[in-house]
Amino acid sequence: MKALIIDDEPDNVRLLALQLNRHCPQVELVGQFTDSAEGLRGIQSLRPSLVFLDIEMPLMNGFQLLERLGDISFHIVFVTAYDQYAVRAFRFSALDYLLKPVDTVDLIAAVRRAETTARIHPQQLELMRQYYPTSMAGIASPAKGRIALPHASGMVFVDTKQIIYCEADSNYTRFHLEGGQQYVVSRTLGDVQEVFETRDFLRVHRQYMVNLEHIQKLVKGEGTYLLLSNGVSIPVARQQKDRLMERFGWL
Repeated sequence: MKALIIDDEPDNVRLLALQLNRHCPQVELVGQFTDSAEGLRGIQSLRPSLVFLDIEMPLMNGFQLLERLGDISFHIVFVTAYDQYAVRAFRFSALDYLLKPVDTVDLIAAVRRAETTARIHPQQLELMRQYYPTSMAGIASPAKGRIALPHASGMVFVDTKQIIYCEADSNYTRFHLEGGQQYVVSRTLGDVQEVFETRDFLRVHRQYMVNLEHIQKLVKGEGTYLLLSNGVSIPVARQQKDRLMERFGWL
């Protein structure tokens, strides 16, 4: 795979180049750029199949660079400093990313994914722009309430309001949507919970996370459970009842 690195921090470029040379023999590094405009020209002339791209760069950031390219015919791995809101944006859009300083194991995994997965969909970039923090306070925009769900046959983009509940299935999560649709995603429910934690979802059981907007009734008895809008009953763990009451303000 022909690859480029575009990052305005020279030390980061040198370190990532060293890691690729040592641990990813299938990657041919054909360009290293610390200037986003030069990186843009590098993509146009060298035609890489994989680009490691920083977002926060002076003069022209990563998004602006991609906008100037138009059609994107290569894989992208974003390389960024840790920011919980930025990480959430990557996960909502199902785009690949590495955190600085780059961990070698994560890098090898990212390269392998680039070898085996389809190139990015324009809607993924649009979702990323919507969720990516735009203020110094790190508050992500509310976006349009959509999320990208990678599944066995590709990628589906859904409105989070359509998701009724999420169910743990070993190392996978099953999304149950309005109309009976289901999608299985190769993420644990813990991973999904981290992405949805600021929205109207709540982990009510080790196996279930529910959309609060779809709760019809709370039933108490020998075991507390929720009746959802699709008629499904979801158990509520004893330790989660107080959190549920707090979210709703029930008496």
